Amino acid sequence: MIQFEHVSFGYPEHGGAVEDVSFTLKKGGVTAIIGSNGAGKSTVSRLMRGLLKPVSGRVLLDGQDIAGMKISTLAARIGFLFQNPDRQICRNTIEEELRFTLRLTVPDPQRREACLKETLEALQLDPQDDPMLLSRGEKQRVALATAMVHQPELLILDEPTTGLDYRECTRIMEYIETFHRKGATVVIVCHDMEVVLDYTDEVIVMSGGHLIRKGETAEIFRDAETLRAASLLPPQMIDLAGRLGGEYSGIARVEEMRDAIVRSRKAVRA
Repeated sequence: MIQFEHVSFGYPEHGGAVEDVSFTLKKGGVTAIIGSNGAGKSTVSRLMRGLLKPVSGRVLLDGQDIAGMKISTLAARIGFLFQNPDRQICRNTIEEELRFTLRLTVPDPQRREACLKETLEALQLDPQDDPMLLSRGEKQRVALATAMVHQPELLILDEPTTGLDYRECTRIMEYIETFHRKGATVVIVCHDMEVVLDYTDEVIVMSGGHLIRKGETAEIFRDAETLRAASLLPPQMIDLAGRLGGEYSGIARVEEMRDAIVRSRKAVRA
């Protein structure tokens, strides 16, 4: 669905941001972009959305160079969540906020109303609330609603859980997971490795503006060399499994660890 072909981009005031990045994302997956601060994660996400244009190389959406696509076409096909919801919210009520997005992306009035109703119900939002008076977590829900209300085929999320407590984080990720199950492709820029392990299929690892590896999520987190190169720590369960070794090696999830412990205790009793 999305393909980067030797893409490079640099900010004039800071020099190189990403250099010679190439990868392909298949339709229907959930991919995380991870790396330390300044690795180029957000830049890649903005290039993917067409908010930035490559200095060299191409970004393709279903085989078409997005540099030649209309902004309105990209907006209709790709939803984007900024890291700071205050940069995404611009209307006085949640309903006005969502209708603003729908007017720009959905030509059919009947479908607009259906999308509005479905999104308000799914994210449990009061249409008459003033979004700027809400808590950080509630604002994030509103911003997420604006990114997904028109039901884009690709949803790009830049740090969707930043500043949220565990409960808020779980709610946001459950909404995203539900949206993905309807057929959307999802890309998440994320610093929380536990979230990445729990909710993504594959990972793109960035370091110093370079893509250093792409692969299945748990496999990447078991690769100590890749994590060191990107200055990242593995999720707690994978770290624990690696320390225990033996029959626990390869475990990535709490349920797997529980089952392994149960099997071990039964073996001891026998």
